[in-house]
This record gives sequence, structure tokens and C-alpha cells, in this order.
Amino acid sequence: MGDDLLGHIVAQSNLYAHQHCAAKPDSYLARQQWTPLDVPEFLKFWALTMLMGIIKKPSIRSYWSSSPICSTPIYPQSMSRRRYENILRFMHFSDNSLCPPREHPQFDRLYKIRPLITHFAARFAEAYTPGRNICVDESLMKYKGRLGFKQYIPSKRSRYGVKVYKLCDSESGYTQAFRVYEGKDSSLDPPGCPEHMGTSGKIVWDLLFPLMNKGYHLYVDNFYTSVPLFKLLYCFDTAACGTVRKNRVGFPAQLVRTRLKRGETSALRQEELLAVKYRDKKDVYLLSTIHTERSVEVSVRGRAERIRKPVCIKAYNRHMGGVDLADQLLQPYQIMRKSRAWYKKVAIYLMQIATHNAFLLCKKANPGVTLSFLQFQLQVISGLLYQDAPAPRAVMGDRVGATHFIYKIPPTEGKQKPQKRCRVCFKRGQRRDTIFYCPECPGQPGLCLGDCVKIYHTVRDL
Repeated sequence: MGDDLLGHIVAQSNLYAHQHCAAKPDSYLARQQWTPLDVPEFLKFWALTMLMGIIKKPSIRSYWSSSPICSTPIYPQSMSRRRYENILRFMHFSDNSLCPPREHPQFDRLYKIRPLITHFAARFAEAYTPGRNICVDESLMKYKGRLGFKQYIPSKRSRYGVKVYKLCDSESGYTQAFRVYEGKDSSLDPPGCPEHMGTSGKIVWDLLFPLMNKGYHLYVDNFYTSVPLFKLLYCFDTAACGTVRKNRVGFPAQLVRTRLKRGETSALRQEELLAVKYRDKKDVYLLSTIHTERSVEVSVRGRAERIRKPVCIKAYNRHMGGVDLADQLLQPYQIMRKSRAWYKKVAIYLMQIATHNAFLLCKKANPGVTLSFLQFQLQVISGLLYQDAPAPRAVMGDRVGATHFIYKIPPTEGKQKPQKRCRVCFKRGQRRDTIFYCPECPGQPGLCLGDCVKIYHTVRDL
């Protein structure tokens, strides 16, 4: 987030607080007398919010608990709970008094977060140059409240929420461009896109437009793939590959009627466009302006045999996962609090995408440094919380007799379920790995649940 955006958020939040207090002078919040927010305080607020995605608790109130069992001292040390809740309550991004009415031709469903969308879209595009292979897919930000453009996608983990179309770098998962879905009746008229192009084609065109005529290879799934779109993109020096629905206009019916045995391939070519049918467990249909009809041998997971598969399908499986890669890395740290204000959830989600992009830029700028997304977030949080003073050094207490709590080892970029060697079992001459560890003991040892935890914290000679 740049200084211009931070200044805008602070100004709009202060304005909204004053508007609320003026409209409801007898309300509890008005009687509290709002203290104007500034940029350093908002950054502390954002750091504490990010930390909630790492340290999961059942409610905001529990982060300020004074209980010795579940206290989190960094929260009361940084900000009072009431102040945090007030900032969250009045966090705003646009002036409500200037919002066009619903019947106005300039009405914008995303008016409340439009400044964030505009800012991040520009920053994401200018900060990074993606590799040759890119992909377009959708993400679903979990939201179950009332919302006119809420989507239900059973194949997604969240199922209900706000849909976000993304264009990502296939290799790193960097979000290069995005578009928040506004509903079926929303108008979509990207510059230069032909009128006959369907909605899915216009979405691809809108996201891809700044990267056209640069030789990119685009991968999409069967929601976006069509013969007219691929031919049009080819004219703009952008080749494409994607699975396709067999009833799409222009897809050869002769190929659909061809009966194949498992592992067999049939293909037809018309100028630059290749149509492929491959029989795996079921028929797979694919269009490509990138590949030839060539097949390659691939190994089958869990089986010794090798089978032949079209090179276009192998490439599709390799390069289509950029959006999913970004989602998988963000998933463990998503900040999901029950809230009726949909725009605040979307705003926080966009800020987390920006954090993930910043992590990828940091890795690219420092190729020799091994840094996980979790470590990067903790460094950012520490920098925001201790802007004017050095962060206190962590103090590891004596493990024996201490009241420590066992946690699951957090996922890393390379492993979703990392493991450590159990310190107690190893001392006994046994090799046993565990997914649990004690973050408060020196060396953060891995420990099996049960007796190993008890022994490690009570027996000194280990």
C-alpha cells in the first residue's frame, strides 16, 4: 500500500466517523468522541489484523484476554480493544455522500471499495513482469451474508462468497490483474473487445488487454475457452490453451463422435487452431494455438507403467495452477471475521493479495534468501508494530516446569503439512516424526502429543 492510498483510507475513515457521529449524536459511539486516525495508527491496526490470520482465535475480544492460558500480550500492548474495534467499525474507503443512487446510470456496486481496486490494479501491473506462461481463473472469497452478487460455487472450498477473476503468473502465482464479479446484470465493455464476444471472453480480454502483442501463452479452463476467443487472441500475438466444452460453437463435431480407448488421442487442426480429444478416465477436450499434435510419455502416480499423453494436456496441467497456487498460500492466513459489511471483507482480502504479491517481489529481489510466506508476514507485522522502536527480542524460558502449549507446525511454501523429528523419541533411539511442536521452548522442538510433551517439560536430562 502506497502513501497515497494510506492517506486516502485514513481521511475517509475519519470522515465516515464524523458523519456517523453527526447523524447519531446520542449513540454510544458518538458519546465516546472519535479520536482522529492517522497513518501510523492505521498501520498498527493493519498489523494486528494480519496477525489474526496467523494466530486464530474465536473472537476479536479474545485477543485482548488477560487469561494466563490464552493471553496474547502484543494486542493490549499495541492498542486498546475499544480503539481497535472503533477503527474497524469506521474503516472506510469512499465518501458515502457522493455515491450515485441505484437508478443513476453511473451507479457502481463496488463504489465503497473502488479506490482500493483502482490502486491495487495499477500497482500489481506495474510492479512485476510475468513469465511467458499465464493463466486466468476465479477465486472465491468466503462470505455468507446477504449480498446481491454473492456466488455459489460447489467446487470451491468456501462455496459461498464473492467471486474474483484473476490473471496470475503460472510459475509464481503472482496476481497480475483481477476483477471483482458484480452480478449477472452488470455491464462489461472492455476497450477494443468485439461486441460478439461472450461474457467469459470479455473477462479474459479485460484482464489480458495490457499484455497483448507481447507473445504470452495463456491457459484457461472450459468456462473461458472458445474458438472465436482463441482465434482473436492469436491475431494479437497471444497464444492460448484450455479445456473446452464439447458443445462450444466451432468445436469439430467429428472429434466429439470419435470413440477412443483409454490412453488414445485424436486431433484435428485448422490453420493455427488445434482441437484435441484424449481419453483418460473420461473424455478430455482441449483447444490450443500453442502446441502441435505431439504426444509424450508420462508416469502415472502410484503405478509403474508409463502412458502417452498429448503435450498440450501436459502443459495445461503444469501451467493452469497459478491462481490455485496463490489461493493455497493465502488460505491458512485468511482473516475471516463475521461481519455484515461485505466491502470490509473484500478490502481486507485485496490487502492480503497485495501482501502475497509483495512477498513474491521480495523473493524475486533476493533470490539467495530462503523466506517462507509466514516469516515474511511476521517481519512485516513486526516492522509495522515497532515503527519507532526496535522489536523486543524473543525470550525462551526454561522448558522444565514451564506451562507451554503445543501447536501444529504451520505450513510452509513447500509443504502443507510439515513435520519435525520428535525430540523425546529421538533421545530413546526411536525415529518418529510429528506435526506438533512447542514454539516457546529453545529450538522449537517437535513433540508427539501425550507422554512426549509431558516428559519433555518435566525431565531435565534430555
